[in-house]
Parts: sequence; structure tokens; C-alpha cells
Amino acid sequence: MSDFPITIFHNPQCGTSRNALALIRERGYEPQVIEYVKVGWTKDQLKDLFARMGVRPRQMMRTKGALAGELGLLDESVGDEAILDAMVKNPILVERPVVATPKGVALARPAEKAIDLLP
Repeated sequence: MSDFPITIFHNPQCGTSRNALALIRERGYEPQVIEYVKVGWTKDQLKDLFARMGVRPRQMMRTKGALAGELGLLDESVGDEAILDAMVKNPILVERPVVATPKGVALARPAEKAIDLLP
């Protein structure tokens, strides 16, 4: 089973993220765990993940908490590039956890969505 590559973009402070990681491990997989709040994102990485998910940056922006509002990102006139730039500068703005496998990429909210990406 270990030859099935799984990556979870994880925030250990988030209960849903911890649950998704636990569900993957309960099924016998050890994913690559990327603590994106520590390591950050690149714009190309986000563009690739969002394209594979079929979503726009706004759909993956974390609006819980005050940061998105403080940065003026909740206004519908703010474009994708500005949101991506803000996500690179403030990694916490990306919803979590994001799970990537050969079967696809998804936001694992609820955590059980991660199971759909396993073999």
C-alpha cells in the first residue's frame, strides 16, 4: 500500500485536518505531511492544486477568522491573482486540509472526503 503516494497539506491546529490525517493512517497509509503554515505555498503550487480540484482561489480561501476581511479579500471584485498573492503571503488563508493522490485532489471537509481519494 505504501507505493500509493498521498500528500496532505496539514495544519495540526485544525481538528478537521487532524481527523483527515488519522483516517488516512487508519487505512494503512503514511502520507507525506506538509505543514503548509510553516513551509508556505508557492503561487504555481496553488494554481496547480486548484486547477486539479477544478476550483478558483476564492473557493479555497479561508473566510473563518478575520484575516480575509482585514485584507479586503471578501469583496467580490478582488481577482484570483490578488487572492493567490495573499495566500502566498499568508498561508493560513488556504482552506484545509487539502489531500492529493493519483486519484485527485480535494478539500477534505469533512475529513471523510479524504477516503474517496484512496485506492
